[in-house]
Amino acid sequence: MSCCSGIAVPSAGAASRTSISPEEIRLASRDLGDGLRQTAMTLPDAHCAACIAAVEGALRKISGVELARVNLSARRVTINWRGNDDESPDFAAALAKIGYASHLASIEEETQDPVLASLLKALAVAGFSAMNIMILSVSVWSGADPATRHAFHLVSAALALPAIVYSGRFFYRSAWAALRHGRTNMDVPISVGVLLAFALSVYDTLHNAAFAYFDASTSLLFVLLAGRTLDHLMRGRARSAVGALARLSPRGASVVQADEAIDYVPLSEIQPGMRLLVAAGERVPVDGVVVKGASELDASIVSGESEWRRAAPGSALQAGVMNLANPLTLLATASVDGSFLAEMTRMMEAAESGRSTYRRIADRAASLYAPVVHGVALLSMVAWLFGTGDLHKSVTIAIAVLVITCPCALGLAVPMVQVVAVRRLFERGIMARDGSAFERLNEIDTVLFDKTGTLTLGEMRLVNAGDIQPRLLSLAAAMARVSRHPASVAIALADPRRPVAPVEFDSLEEVHGCGIEGRAGDAVYRLGRPSWASTAKQVDLGTSSTTVLSKDAETIAVFAFEETVRPGARELVQTLRSAGLSVRILSGDRSAAVSSIARQLDIEAFSAELLPGEKVEAIRALAATGRKVLMIGDGLNDAPALAAAHVSIAPSSATDVGRSASDFVFLGQSLLAVRDIIQTAARADVLIRQNFAMAIAYNVVSVPFAIGGVVTPLAAALAMSLSSIVVVGNALRQGAKVKKGPRTFGATKPATAKI
Repeated sequence: MSCCSGIAVPSAGAASRTSISPEEIRLASRDLGDGLRQTAMTLPDAHCAACIAAVEGALRKISGVELARVNLSARRVTINWRGNDDESPDFAAALAKIGYASHLASIEEETQDPVLASLLKALAVAGFSAMNIMILSVSVWSGADPATRHAFHLVSAALALPAIVYSGRFFYRSAWAALRHGRTNMDVPISVGVLLAFALSVYDTLHNAAFAYFDASTSLLFVLLAGRTLDHLMRGRARSAVGALARLSPRGASVVQADEAIDYVPLSEIQPGMRLLVAAGERVPVDGVVVKGASELDASIVSGESEWRRAAPGSALQAGVMNLANPLTLLATASVDGSFLAEMTRMMEAAESGRSTYRRIADRAASLYAPVVHGVALLSMVAWLFGTGDLHKSVTIAIAVLVITCPCALGLAVPMVQVVAVRRLFERGIMARDGSAFERLNEIDTVLFDKTGTLTLGEMRLVNAGDIQPRLLSLAAAMARVSRHPASVAIALADPRRPVAPVEFDSLEEVHGCGIEGRAGDAVYRLGRPSWASTAKQVDLGTSSTTVLSKDAETIAVFAFEETVRPGARELVQTLRSAGLSVRILSGDRSAAVSSIARQLDIEAFSAELLPGEKVEAIRALAATGRKVLMIGDGLNDAPALAAAHVSIAPSSATDVGRSASDFVFLGQSLLAVRDIIQTAARADVLIRQNFAMAIAYNVVSVPFAIGGVVTPLAAALAMSLSSIVVVGNALRQGAKVKKGPRTFGATKPATAKI
């Protein structure tokens, strides 16, 4: 990360506390199971790559800490740790030892942004000073007499002083904190450059020199603060995706007590098993199951679709869904930390925290910046002093080198593209869990699909309704309406308007695992598994499954089903194949069912009846041959395969473990979301490469001019700012709509293959 990653403004509350009690840490932690806990802490002073390395390094030295990951955008560190019930690590004290204030992260997002307010005030002071000094400088440059020039320089010094002290305090504070603890960061050379330029200008003013660089020092502060403000706003824009999710959750919920009294309690007190009342117009506070009432729901936050959904007793609801019509009573199935919204928030935070290979390169370049730049500036000053004997000119050139080589553009090259890409996917109903997945996705050459729940929706479709006598179809539909089995639902939907059954049943009973049995007088009707319903040998109809209707164990009708293919599956498979990617199905389902789906989607290679371990072995075998695998799955049995793949994608209907093991999660039903993910990753790759090229080109071109004495400190400040603006502007192009992806995928694919 660069010096423009953010700004450090420690709050009074954070600064005043260097230790937090073990009870507070444990109460604020989330139980991950198996003795592992997770704690989130805010870091108001973190703002660059050196901060990330220092914080993560200090926390990993604490006994029991297994993971420490800094989210620079949110200025937050997530810590996974193990400890006894009566002992918790003192993270705050450990961070205070290396100069970082910290406090436990609040669940509720702050409505005000004190960092932005401070930046804007400092920017306003620096801008006012720079603008007025520029006006005075025009008179000086126009040939003012020595007395007037000296007076204007004195006025400029008075105008510059507030900017140097007030606006520059952010840089000085950060630089001093780093130096005091034996570290360097981006603000060290910036502070040196600003203070040297101001000191040299004061010296020149006192000696009535022809030139002074008050305009350079104040303009440098102005453009640096402008860049930081822009970066902060952009990160806030990306973070607003997380904030939007958090705001969907209400502050509390109406709990129905045992005596039917209703109490409104804070959301943090909601526990699984509580009964909650959700009025019309309210959002569901935590995940739950409807136990009373019926209503219409706006589930767009969950599914990404605008169509309303019906809720009735037994319906499972997720946090954030809007209740539109009638009151509902829910039985909570999760606490606020375990709800759908909380999981989505953690995914977004994980996406911002992920550092790909590109970003690690930028971090290493930024970490080398301070010693290299100081060395170049010192050598330039020594060389010019040795060659000319002019100390004034040598110091001026050293200042120009310090200013012009600020690697803001290099540091912004990757993170700005990634946060915009994450935001763009979020707007399309897709959650990115790891920023490095964008890079890995551009390397894939093989795509593996699970079947049930991924290529299909887990729903059955009756394919031979036209071959069944209408009377028998109505009879089967009357029996099927007592069951929610996918096959029963498909039969009932095939005859939805038949009000009267052709047979009046004395009783209808669902036999779990077998089917439905109905008695009408002495006759026994069965609808279900062929081996249970009938003694006759059944004919294979070549579909994924069959159900029979029998009377007294004699088959009278056969129903053939196929699974409902997920929307967009055919288009996605065709697109992947045209791009030169190898496509294959790995499934634990029966061979006949997998074969049927493969035939519908024109996928030639498939494997059926695989155990979870066998899926992992298949992926490892492909990886051993140099293949880069994209795995798309949803089930609990897919989680090991998702984790083993080079990159993985899961639908939101996947199990919790499946979603946690994947790099991307899409909320809608259409598999075309996978195409959107690949296109966005390809677009991001192109923009990152362009940003690196522009950042490197800027330094290659500008540094020789600064060393050669051609660039003044003012011109250096303007050049550095312009390079950062160009990189940020290029990153914003990620949000532009593209009809086709900008690159091919995989080295073995045709050069013209694109998605």
